[in-house]
Amino acid sequence: MARATARHILVDTEARCNELKAEIEGGLDFAVAAEENSTCPSGAQGGDLGSFGRGQMVPEFDTAVFTGEVGVVQGPIETQFGYHLLEVTSRED
Repeated sequence: MARATARHILVDTEARCNELKAEIEGGLDFAVAAEENSTCPSGAQGGDLGSFGRGQMVPEFDTAVFTGEVGVVQGPIETQFGYHLLEVTSRED
């Protein structure tokens, strides 16, 4: 079964998500951005979601995790919770 580890940042607006993505691409550490901005409790751990299998996350998130490139910040990804930036840190298919 496919498994992945990932981290994310959850915010309320697509605009804020895009701002944070630009800041991260400009050199801001992803974990620092998560700690300072994410509305998800995982923000306290730098956005770390740990390890999980296919189908354990909401569909939009799951698709991005299991099809996106490892180590590349993806997003904004809209889910029922808000807008996410996502970085897959490892994946085993």
